[in-house]
Amino acid sequence: MSELNRLYREIIGLEIELWDGIGARLKAECDLPLSSFEILHLLRSRSGARIQDIADEFSITVGGTSKVVDRLEAAGWCGRRANPEDRRSSIVELTAAGRKLVDGAAKVFEAELELRIGSVIPAKSVREVTEVLSTLRAAGRAVDAERKAAGRTPKPAAGTPKRPGRPAS
Repeated sequence: MSELNRLYREIIGLEIELWDGIGARLKAECDLPLSSFEILHLLRSRSGARIQDIADEFSITVGGTSKVVDRLEAAGWCGRRANPEDRRSSIVELTAAGRKLVDGAAKVFEAELELRIGSVIPAKSVREVTEVLSTLRAAGRAVDAERKAAGRTPKPAAGTPKRPGRPAS
């Protein structure tokens, strides 16, 4: 197995294990799916978020994002209001109940990250790995943009499974 193939397998395996482990703990302690937490956490840190902003952040479709936000809104954790800058879109905001939920869930999330990552590698290594992964992601986005501009965007195969680590649509 090539080193690049091994790196790929390690990154994907880690992503899946983190998603499953953190998700299980959030569900057990807060009765909150990780996909919902991710969106609520984003809303907590970014005021004035639109559905499009959320979709862009998680690389999911606008339709899928809207469905997730519909469920969060039905649960009373967020609400939509008219966007004063664009009547075609709305702003999604946390409710008081949503803020309370995400504040508690964030503590659980951070504790699980500390257990699975922070207690295993030093802070300097966390920063270094984060920089490397950010560089790789930026390079991948540049490749995708170049392909799209050239009209060579690869089409997903029929039956392609959902990518792990993304909020469910």
